[in-house]
Amino acid sequence: MREYHHSMLQPVRVGHVVLKVRDLDRSLGFYRDVLGFRVASQMSNVMVFLTATGENHHDLALLRVGDSAPTPLPTAVGLYHVAIQLADWDAVKRAHAVLAERGLLRGTADHGVSRSLYTVDPDGNEIELYCDAPRDEWEGRVDDVMTVRPLNLD
Repeated sequence: MREYHHSMLQPVRVGHVVLKVRDLDRSLGFYRDVLGFRVASQMSNVMVFLTATGENHHDLALLRVGDSAPTPLPTAVGLYHVAIQLADWDAVKRAHAVLAERGLLRGTADHGVSRSLYTVDPDGNEIELYCDAPRDEWEGRVDDVMTVRPLNLD
């Protein structure tokens, strides 16, 4: 992998994610009613800005591109998934119940450093809902920190 050295940029965090969607109302329903985002603002029937905490203008934006927009192939270069951190393990278990009840749960994983659930939005964008694992379970480990093991919900 090519490395770039001595960048003058110093990123402090990812500010927000913008997802292209076919149907703004349908996607808004998913992100608001299933995942719990709140509407910060909306630009007509073109774009809606969503916030997770209310601390930022927006964390996620949905941009309507229309019904005929093609779905990217799973092997195409582009966004793999958006990871949304939940408050704690109890929140992950509640999210599991909600997604399972609605038939939206696509998978689970214990990554060693985090505990994750996977779903897709109405346009097929993969969403990871996770909480960090207790730091003492992974801090200081050099090898095999990230794993993919079955998630034990008990």
